[in-house]
Amino acid sequence: MLFATGNGDLAVAIDFETANESRTSACSIGVAWIENGRVTATEEHLIRPREMRFNPFNSAIHGIRADDVADAPEFPAVWARLRERLDGRLILAHNAAFDLSVLRHTLTDYGLVWPVCPYLCTVTLARRAWPTLTAHKLNHLADFLGIALEHHRAGSDAEACGRIALAATQELGLSGLAAIPKGAGITFGQLTPDGYTACKGAKAPSRRAKAAVQG
Repeated sequence: MLFATGNGDLAVAIDFETANESRTSACSIGVAWIENGRVTATEEHLIRPREMRFNPFNSAIHGIRADDVADAPEFPAVWARLRERLDGRLILAHNAAFDLSVLRHTLTDYGLVWPVCPYLCTVTLARRAWPTLTAHKLNHLADFLGIALEHHRAGSDAEACGRIALAATQELGLSGLAAIPKGAGITFGQLTPDGYTACKGAKAPSRRAKAAVQG
């Protein structure tokens, strides 16, 4: 396991907003740091994309336009502030297929080395924790759990993602984030400089298996 277990779980929830349809057009990143079962800090950084092309559709969603990031740093400078603290932590993302794709493609575009991290899609986790909900989108889960959310503000989305993950572990009766693979039947994805594997949800564990994890 690449991160601390039990009450010492170390994780980081991330959220990207993009300027256009390209996975290399990140214009904002939100980061929520998680330690000892709680969100300890949240950050939000504007990013100046290499290509300053803002699709009106994207801007209508997150409210960020070219003028807002004209003086912002490009991704390598923002990444330099986060890289050392993030490396080795469990990465959480709501719809990780999107956010991890943005991270991978942007790192590659700038010739930066991918970090070594396990990652978890909190949509998959939420579906396991609350299977009867009609929707598992971030805003629906935030409403359901009473989590304050300014949707499509990267920092707020990242914090909500982290709080959803923590609430889900409690709902499933797990001792912490590290217990998710065994207790929830979800395989963490893995990100390394050599490539990645996807986060996958398997068949729900039996009650006997859950009892063993909780014990």
